[in-house]
Amino acid sequence: MMPATMPLIVDAHEDLAWNALTFGRDYTRPVRVTRQIESTTATPARVGQSVLGLDEYLQAQVAVIFATLFVGPQRHRDGNWESQVYADAREAHRLYAAQLDYYRRLTDAQTPFSLIGNRSDLRAVLDSWEKAPGSPAAGDDPRRIGLVPLMEGADGIVEPEEAAWWMERGLRIVGLAWARTQYAGGTGEPGPLTPEGRRLLQVMGDVGLMLDLAHTSDAAFLEALDVFEGPVIVSHANPRALMQNYARPERLLSDTMIARLAERGGVIGIMPHNDFLKAGWRKGDRREEVSLERVADMMDHVCQVTGSAAHVGLGTDFDGGRGLDRMPVEIDSIADLPKVGGLLRARSYSEEAIAAILGQNWLKILERGLPA
Repeated sequence: MMPATMPLIVDAHEDLAWNALTFGRDYTRPVRVTRQIESTTATPARVGQSVLGLDEYLQAQVAVIFATLFVGPQRHRDGNWESQVYADAREAHRLYAAQLDYYRRLTDAQTPFSLIGNRSDLRAVLDSWEKAPGSPAAGDDPRRIGLVPLMEGADGIVEPEEAAWWMERGLRIVGLAWARTQYAGGTGEPGPLTPEGRRLLQVMGDVGLMLDLAHTSDAAFLEALDVFEGPVIVSHANPRALMQNYARPERLLSDTMIARLAERGGVIGIMPHNDFLKAGWRKGDRREEVSLERVADMMDHVCQVTGSAAHVGLGTDFDGGRGLDRMPVEIDSIADLPKVGGLLRARSYSEEAIAAILGQNWLKILERGLPA
């Protein structure tokens, strides 16, 4: 039986600013228009075809996005085309701030996108979906898409005390690492929290910033759970147990990490990328080798480890350096995300559990972690 109403979706990880400032992608356009514009450029070869666009957000009922600030360290630069890279903390700060400014321009430009800085902003976005008519006329759609700024890799915070400045500017979530940062070990570059990392977590707790442990090394992950007292999430990662012989197991979460995060009331965003769903899948392999059922497998595993559906959601990382060619075969754009609900329904998940996984779990985190 299909539900009477489709649940709202919250996506806990999208690199919108990185794409807009690197490739000029305009996410107020439909996906088909972006693909047509880019068809004569080098962009699809570099990061794949886009799967994000305004029409598709509204079709899927994506109400809230954790919109990232992402700048990579220069040592991991893919090519001269990649403009969002830094050599030191000062340069990282400047580039991260420019991405936050992009989100301000996007939301100030009479688009359906709105910055979420507090619980009142969140409620206003959700209310806009409650008030929307069944089939709004073009131009009359009142629905808003809320953006919660999330810094991926904390090197843009030059020193721990600067976290307060970022909070004032509108940042709400900080991820300590992508690769190694001055604060913690990260993907491919393991290590514990540094003394500066411990101090940063203290300042973040004092000013009310939430913590994202995606990309953080195992040692730093577990220590951060011990010392940070505020809300903790993993915006985008999949279970390690379902990816035996994966080339980078440190990028995934062990069952111990999943259980520890759940003990803190955290939520994990599952990524629908083929190379994070099937060990050994590589760019250029056939999309048909991976089904969206694998996303449901990952979600179900988190539910089994934690004993409930309260600690898992979506963190797609769509357009985050991986495009259409690296998605499960059932996905053409973000408009297809509601299919995940159908797969969970076929596994006898209740409508309440499905709504929790698609969005409500993340909304509870925001209600707890955002300022009043």
